[in-house]
Amino acid sequence: MDPLEQKILAAFDGPGAQVRSLSGLGDPPIVKGVASQLVERGWLRATDSPEIYERTEDGRLQLTAPRDITIYSRPGCHLCEEAKRQIAPLLTEYGARCTEINIDEDPELRARYDYDVPVIFIGARKAAKHRVDLHQFRRQLREASVK
Repeated sequence: MDPLEQKILAAFDGPGAQVRSLSGLGDPPIVKGVASQLVERGWLRATDSPEIYERTEDGRLQLTAPRDITIYSRPGCHLCEEAKRQIAPLLTEYGARCTEINIDEDPELRARYDYDVPVIFIGARKAAKHRVDLHQFRRQLREASVK
């Protein structure tokens, strides 16, 4: 990912920055061109207002560190609770950060993962769904640590 792509995606990390204008992030024609590419990749979404964008969950994943864990889950899911319990010691062991995303709060994520939760990513790579193979998960975390 080039630095301007990273800068644009990171601009959505601030408080209240779910939807924002990209003005002030560089030369407007260049920023608009890069934003168009990010929309094509599915990392940004154009809104009804011109020049206003929203970062997608796929865009957020692109900025995760190699050992950042993302768990797509839903409340009341026993497989989700089991997976979180299983990986908790590994998060501590590898110093990994974990972000849990409730798929029921995002229509696109619900459509994508409705019957597959939990879905777990290490960095931007899918590592598990439904159940966690701890030996494989540990190996994936170890490999992510050396990249």
